[in-house]
Amino acid sequence: MQASVSKVKSGDADIAFWVLGEGAPVVLLHPFPVNHEFWLPVAEALAARFRIILPDLRGHGDSGVGEGPATMAKHAADIARVMDDAEVGRAALIGVSIGGYALFEFWRRFRGRVAALGLCNTKAPADSAEARAGRLQAANHVLERGTEPFFESMIPRLLGKSTRESRPDLVAGALGMMRKMSAEDVAQVQRGMAERPDSVDILKTINVPVLLITGEEDVLTGVNEAELMRQHILGSQMRVIPKVGHYSAWERPEDVTGLVSNFLEGIQG
Repeated sequence: MQASVSKVKSGDADIAFWVLGEGAPVVLLHPFPVNHEFWLPVAEALAARFRIILPDLRGHGDSGVGEGPATMAKHAADIARVMDDAEVGRAALIGVSIGGYALFEFWRRFRGRVAALGLCNTKAPADSAEARAGRLQAANHVLERGTEPFFESMIPRLLGKSTRESRPDLVAGALGMMRKMSAEDVAQVQRGMAERPDSVDILKTINVPVLLITGEEDVLTGVNEAELMRQHILGSQMRVIPKVGHYSAWERPEDVTGLVSNFLEGIQG
């Protein structure tokens, strides 16, 4: 299926996004440090029923990073700008990892534009002091040493053990997406994530349908973080995908397609 590609100016950055399919709009937000291609296996299946909007988040893929840290406030404003340009007033929005962090901020600022939320392999708490320091150190290291050691070090944390052992093609594909980010991109995105606010307090305000997805082998956010969100978001549904890590939609796209499709059709119904 052919996707149309557009670029829109948002603040001090050009944000790229792709649109495919027709129907009710759905915005899919990828994790760090990849780009919209992460979602393509799922998006192409969903596009038979829905209009799928796939941005490259600020600093990722073909989108610029702008000046200074890529904060959640900037990401949220970028998503609103993409929706404006695509002439979408209200949509279901689904985000993985940093995509989920951006959606918490989007909910704070633009909740009237949210028809439903999918929060995948993400978490509501802010970084601990230790995690924040680690991000800032990683930002400095990548500027000094280049991106490749950083990307290689991320693979065991992002892809589940089962995937790494059985699907070298998915490992290579993930690295290929990562390599579109420059050292400056990685550093400013990491600094933005280090600054993100705690979102546990807003979970109880979320009053749209919510789907929570995590991976059985996700060592970064995992079942405990999904369970925390489930307990705080009234009526939310939680699903755990076996034998996948933090990149569940990349590792088992058919499973995620089924869950997301059923969720979206259920809220439309």
